[in-house]
Amino acid sequence: MAEKVKFINVEKTDFFYTVRSRVDQYFVEKGISRHANAAMVFKTICMLCMWFVPYALILSGSFSPLAMLGFAAIMGFGGAGIGLSIMHDANHGGYSSDGRVNYLLGSCINLVGGSAFTWKIQHNILHHTFTNIYEHDEDLDPSGTMRFTPNAEHKSFFKFQHVYATFLYGIMTLFWVLHKDFVQLKRYDTKNLIKGTRGTYAKELRIMIATKVAYYIYMLIIPMVIMDISFLQWLAGFMLMHFIMGVVLGYVFQLAHVVEDTHFPKPNPENSIENEWAIHQMYTTANFARKNRLLSWYVGGLNYQVEHHLFPKVCHIHYRNLAPIVIQTAKEFNVPYYDQPTFWGALKSHFRLMKKMGQPDVVSIPEAA
Repeated sequence: MAEKVKFINVEKTDFFYTVRSRVDQYFVEKGISRHANAAMVFKTICMLCMWFVPYALILSGSFSPLAMLGFAAIMGFGGAGIGLSIMHDANHGGYSSDGRVNYLLGSCINLVGGSAFTWKIQHNILHHTFTNIYEHDEDLDPSGTMRFTPNAEHKSFFKFQHVYATFLYGIMTLFWVLHKDFVQLKRYDTKNLIKGTRGTYAKELRIMIATKVAYYIYMLIIPMVIMDISFLQWLAGFMLMHFIMGVVLGYVFQLAHVVEDTHFPKPNPENSIENEWAIHQMYTTANFARKNRLLSWYVGGLNYQVEHHLFPKVCHIHYRNLAPIVIQTAKEFNVPYYDQPTFWGALKSHFRLMKKMGQPDVVSIPEAA
């Protein structure tokens, strides 16, 4: 494992202290919790219904093959919604003040084929700490298939990555189900990242095997046993579901960090970043489509990614009201606040950057804060 990067506040800035104090004051003045409210509970029910209701309708066998494909598509959007709106907040500790509730809802990722344990290490520990730092933030290392940062090695086939990226996003969750989680668990054990989680490799491997088996039983065995369908019919629905889920998750998370505005800092020879951690987040993170309330509702407020990275333990339902506080404080401290007005504008920016990253000599790409 690469040596841990240190963040050094060389400017002695009070940016994070100030914005955190103002956010704390917001909750005190409003007299509200940082965690979920009734609207969040309602959303949780909606997302779970988007997964389990079409699943039940498929099992009923009362519909045409085309209709069942449609239900599988809805499950894809529901599975992504569970990841974006339920398990994400819960695994950050932002859904509830009760750790047991967070653990239970955070485990929803296991329902859709993933692993809450490995996700928390990759996302909470590595990504949120070392955002956009190559060889530390694993979100920048898609197994050598794409190049997200100018600090990564270039390969000749990357010149087509803006063409094939969506396909790879589409098989991302399928890759989790079949392979990635087991590989990650072993890697994190080798890197001693499991020790600080109160878990052990043997314990987490047993849990992973059990949850994967349960997933295969209810997603494969039960439909094949009780329904009069061929394996190819099942496979078509399963692949469509995972493709939609993967594309939605891939787009939402990439639009937050791999776009033209965001920076990709490279540690200095002393393996440090000469910025405080919070300002580093401002340079490496971007919002999109903040005024699109429907999109914001569905993606779990992750179009307010700046607010999420500064305050990951705050439930996303509060981000819209926290944004003006962050914007004003960033302006006062001359800190960037990257914000693309529309989803499509952010998506275009992502693919323009992917095309540039596919070239051997990347130019006009911010590399450091």
